[in-house]
Amino acid sequence: MASTSSQDADVSTNCPSKLENLYKDPDDGRQRFLLELEFVQCLANPNYIHYLAQNRYFEDEAFIGYLKYLQYWKQPEYVKFIMYPHCLYFLSLLQNANFRNAMAHPATKELAHRQQFHFWKNYKNNRLKHVMSRDFAGPVASSSASVSSPAPLPPITDAITASAAVTAPSHMHNAVPLAAPLAKDDTKN
Repeated sequence: MASTSSQDADVSTNCPSKLENLYKDPDDGRQRFLLELEFVQCLANPNYIHYLAQNRYFEDEAFIGYLKYLQYWKQPEYVKFIMYPHCLYFLSLLQNANFRNAMAHPATKELAHRQQFHFWKNYKNNRLKHVMSRDFAGPVASSSASVSSPAPLPPITDAITASAAVTAPSHMHNAVPLAAPLAKDDTKN
C-alpha cells in the first residue's frame, strides 16, 4: 500500500507539467490572434451579422460573452491591425440586445448596408470639405479686433465650375492619364 501511494504522489506531481505541455499553445497565440482578427473584421459586413442573427448565435450567452471579450480590439496596440474600421463600430453596436435582434430582419440589414455604402462613397469628399474649410479659416487669433475674418467665397451653382473649383487630389495617383498613349511592346527588338 505504501508503494501505491508513493506512485500516486509521483503521478500527481508530474501531472501539472504534462497538462501544461498538453494545453500549451504551440505557436504562442499567433493562430488565435489571426482567427480573432478575421472574425472581428467579418463584423464589418452587415450581411454576416444578419447571418449570425438568423442562425441564432446572438441567443447564446457564451457567444455574447465572446463579443464582449473581443472589445480589446479597440485598444491602440490591436487596432493597428484592423483593415475595416467599421467592424469596431458594429462590434460596439452588437453589445446592445436591441441591435442584435434588429439585425435578424432583412430590412435592417439592407439599411445598414446602404448606410455603410454611402459613408464609403462620400467619406473622402466630406473629409476634404472639412479639411479645406479648416485650412481656409486660418489660425485662431487671441484678439478678435486685431484680425478680421476672411471674406466668404462666392456660392458655386454650376456643377462644372464646382468640380473645377475644388481641386481634390485623385485617389488614383498611380493611374496613367487618359490622354497619354501607352507604350506598345516591340517584339522585333
